[in-house]
Amino acid sequence: MKHADLTLVVPAYNERDNVRPFLGELRRALEGRQEAVEVLFVDDGGSDGTWGEVVAAARSWDDRRVAVRGLSLSRNFGKEAAMLAGLEAARGDCLCIIDADLQQPPAVALKMYDLLMASPDYDCVAAFQRERRRGGPTGALSSAFYRLLGSASGMEVLPDASDFRVFRRCVADAIVSMPEYHRFSKGLFAWVGFRTLPFPYVPEERRAGSSTWGFRALASYAWEGIVSFSTAPLRAVLAFGVVCAALALVMLLVTVVKRVALGVDTPGYATIVTLILFFGGAQLVAIGLVGEYVARTYVQSKRRPVYLVRDRVSSDGDGAEGGEA
Repeated sequence: MKHADLTLVVPAYNERDNVRPFLGELRRALEGRQEAVEVLFVDDGGSDGTWGEVVAAARSWDDRRVAVRGLSLSRNFGKEAAMLAGLEAARGDCLCIIDADLQQPPAVALKMYDLLMASPDYDCVAAFQRERRRGGPTGALSSAFYRLLGSASGMEVLPDASDFRVFRRCVADAIVSMPEYHRFSKGLFAWVGFRTLPFPYVPEERRAGSSTWGFRALASYAWEGIVSFSTAPLRAVLAFGVVCAALALVMLLVTVVKRVALGVDTPGYATIVTLILFFGGAQLVAIGLVGEYVARTYVQSKRRPVYLVRDRVSSDGDGAEGGEA
């Protein structure tokens, strides 16, 4: 298959037990349809035998409507790198980013594809959760993050949007052309623009395995998004410094007036120590924040590849197998 109507880009990190069920669900969802579909698994350096399962599935695949392909990265580069690898290798006119755990069913991806084909004025259909599985503080913080990212970056960010989306080749080309080493796909999709149609869905239960997205990982991911697409933290530190300087000036004037006009001495050993510790800590935070942006510039200046490919496989025989960088 040299060409596909739709490519499903499937990042897979330790998803061995989900590879075959995913292909089975896709086969059932494609019954009665005529589109040429490509499934591209990207093994992100997992350790549970995911790549072996992808290779076995590709070599035994017998459905000519679907090409099963796989990329194996040389180590775990992260989901963002795996998605980029899939976008660069995909051959479809339209692309879909979808997880391997079947919380995002292939049948829903095909509905999104149908909606995109029926909406020529739109370039992307982005899924968002109608009902969040993460309730309580985590869900509230997640929703607040999207609002904060939109206001801090000046971009139109779809509330509660996920990476699960179907989009045309022009969108994929725009995303791939972005030179960032530190990538945050939700921000990249918002930055490149294009007309996006929201699509509500309810995620299914995870078929097998466990999620690696705990609170700490989500917090780190949120910080990545804020720093990658906004200088608001730097402006916040600047504003804090201006306020502190103004308060210090007011305090100085009050102290001078009390001493000169009223003759009141102002002892304050505890106050002085507290202020020194407070402003010393604030300065270290500010330096650390500046260092975060400088470090990203340093890493970007090395121009290292975002990922390296170790191996490839394809059910249609198109694409070499063997080590590759």
